[in-house]
Amino acid sequence: MSDRIYNVLFLCTGNSARSILAESILRKDGRHHFRSFSAGSEPKGVVNPFAIKVLRSLDYPTDNLRSKSWQEFARPDAPVMDFVFTVCDNAAGESCPVWPGQPMTAHWGVEDPAEVEGTDIEKEAAFVAAFRYLKNRISIFTSLPLRGIDKLSLGTKLREIGRMDGSSSGRDKAG
Repeated sequence: MSDRIYNVLFLCTGNSARSILAESILRKDGRHHFRSFSAGSEPKGVVNPFAIKVLRSLDYPTDNLRSKSWQEFARPDAPVMDFVFTVCDNAAGESCPVWPGQPMTAHWGVEDPAEVEGTDIEKEAAFVAAFRYLKNRISIFTSLPLRGIDKLSLGTKLREIGRMDGSSSGRDKAG
């Protein structure tokens, strides 16, 4: 891989769980080649406490994580994205802003751990499962030879990653 730093935006509706997990995972696991961001179409304004708990327990960064609108990344002064991944089905179906630079996009839907009801242990287990699915996808993504692969093949690979185990089935409501 080259010395180039790629900007990656993870989108979800609420930007409180899955997109936050993905941002943190890529921030640590891809830190030498990627800069990660997350946002939502209808941000909840707070990060789910179970997302923070799971990230901390697995030694992933939680500093500066916040629930924010995707409009922050559509402004002229925003970083230009190389990749934009939706991690919830609602965000994938919404009309996204026009991203400067025409980034590669793919849908990597994961069931919403914030929708799980039950004990705190059951809720935390759902966040651990979402973390695991996202980490597996991000690991494959970060190992792709980005500079040596044509755009069509890269798009195909990105979509294949989204169909891996743990993909959502359209039942989720917010992220």
